[in-house]
Amino acid sequence: MSTVPVSWKDSGLRWYWVAVFVFLADQLSKQWVLNNFELYESIQLLPIFNFTYVRNYGAAFSFLSEAGGWQRWFFAIIAVGFSTLLTVWLRKQSHQFWRTNLAYTLVIGGAIGNLIDRLMHGFVVDFIDFYWKTSHYPAFNIADSAIFIGAVLIIWEAFKPDVVDDKQEQVK
Repeated sequence: MSTVPVSWKDSGLRWYWVAVFVFLADQLSKQWVLNNFELYESIQLLPIFNFTYVRNYGAAFSFLSEAGGWQRWFFAIIAVGFSTLLTVWLRKQSHQFWRTNLAYTLVIGGAIGNLIDRLMHGFVVDFIDFYWKTSHYPAFNIADSAIFIGAVLIIWEAFKPDVVDDKQEQVK
């Protein structure tokens, strides 16, 4: 039987360091791109991978990028809402549910990383550019990667939930 953790040390909030790490890695990488690249400048690193500075005014795959500006605030509200909701869920979750806690903190760190871009610049800095021959996958960043991995873990969790040994939980 699951109980609500008594302190943050026993809750999923113990995993918040992952969100902080994702946020810092994302913001430092974006700052490096902004300081070292002109818009659309590209450096090939591998035959299928470039660092290319682009701006995304929308969401994934530039969804709503040409919507006239209101989308900036819409996506900002979504980021704050989801980050708040996931933080509340982390507080209620045992720290032992590693996959769920990791998923939530990856999404939070990524959402906040892109939120800061939207608030500071009005767009999200993207720079990871995979391609094959002349077909390019939409550019993305570390925050996007964290959100994607977190979402995959959440879906995995829906089909194969984390299980904590009740005996181990009672020993505490």
